[in-house]
Amino acid sequence: MPKHASSGQYAIVGLGVVAGPQAEHSERMVASEAARRAIADAGLMPKDIDGAIDLRRTGGGGDRANYVDAYSRLLGLNNCFYFVVGRGGALAGLGIATALSFLDRGIANYVCIMGAVTDWSQAQESRKAGHRGMAHPEKAGYWGKALGDLRAVSHHSWMAARHMAVYGTTSRQLGAISVAQRAWACKNPEAKMYGRPITIEDHQNSQLVAEPYRLLDISLVSDGGIAFILTTAERAKSSPKPPVYVLGQGFGEVSSDLWWDKKNFTHMAVPRAKAQAFGQANLTLADVDCVQFYDCFTAEVLFQLEDYGFCNKGEGGAFVESGAIGPGGSIPVNTSGGLLSCYHLGDLTGMAEAIRQLRGEAGERQVKDCDVVMTTGHGGELVSPGMCSIHTCTLLGRHP
Repeated sequence: MPKHASSGQYAIVGLGVVAGPQAEHSERMVASEAARRAIADAGLMPKDIDGAIDLRRTGGGGDRANYVDAYSRLLGLNNCFYFVVGRGGALAGLGIATALSFLDRGIANYVCIMGAVTDWSQAQESRKAGHRGMAHPEKAGYWGKALGDLRAVSHHSWMAARHMAVYGTTSRQLGAISVAQRAWACKNPEAKMYGRPITIEDHQNSQLVAEPYRLLDISLVSDGGIAFILTTAERAKSSPKPPVYVLGQGFGEVSSDLWWDKKNFTHMAVPRAKAQAFGQANLTLADVDCVQFYDCFTAEVLFQLEDYGFCNKGEGGAFVESGAIGPGGSIPVNTSGGLLSCYHLGDLTGMAEAIRQLRGEAGERQVKDCDVVMTTGHGGELVSPGMCSIHTCTLLGRHP
């Protein structure tokens, strides 16, 4: 099957990362700094950027920035458009798909795609007021609170529990995912959990939050921002850094299937997204050198390993327990530490790591001969409380 005409015709040429607590900086400042770093990394000037996208995540859809004066104006970008894209943890994938249409039509030459959060700092302020966690606006029609669904861990825990009931997956096997990703984080000085290795026993002894999820099954709350610059492959030839090419993209919605058989509790909307992305790139799973899965909780990593075909359905527990996804394993997964152990910026966490791996900039955690990386995103529940609805798959490559 030949490649799609668009495969390899667009490339990422700049990356900007702001990581770690940002208590002294507003979200607007973090956003602007991430974008500034990406533009400089691409060897460009603000006047060269003629498109700007702001990535936002909420359950069910992207929201507006909660401040006035967007990063595009603060930096003096020469942009002909600025707007918000995003849904749940599906940020970078949707941002790329949107930017491609502007590049393809010649409306823009360089698009800056940026996402920033100050979730950790907000949580600290919430704690001072006697509350826990981040404040979220409640949507009309939300019915779960009276039944105890107060946070994402509540309704995501249903998925892990169902997988355990159907396939015999154990808490220790979920813990193997935490341990593997923490091992990667300990090779990444930028990771929040750098220098803090854990064992299965540490996982088993961590606090039970919402059965079967323990504290070490749950992703971090973070501050930070990530931005990257997308352009055509032709323009990318003049970039000072190695271009990272967009080889294929695919999207799926779990809501397209019938829900009453509860298949959506143990599967994600992978098949259509996988077929589209790999079909466009004319690649197979064997061509993928490392994977950056969206990992808000440990079980989502397990589901994706099975649904993509790295192992059979129901065999993910044994697969991760074997050490397959950690350093030295057969398929490196979330080599930055992921959302579980690096930082939580939606699928931008995996996107930044994919770019670094393909550029050869990942330091101690660098995957040898890394030519193709798969990144995913999901979330954006259409029914709340509900399961991870949207699923995005993006294939990036070192060569077009």
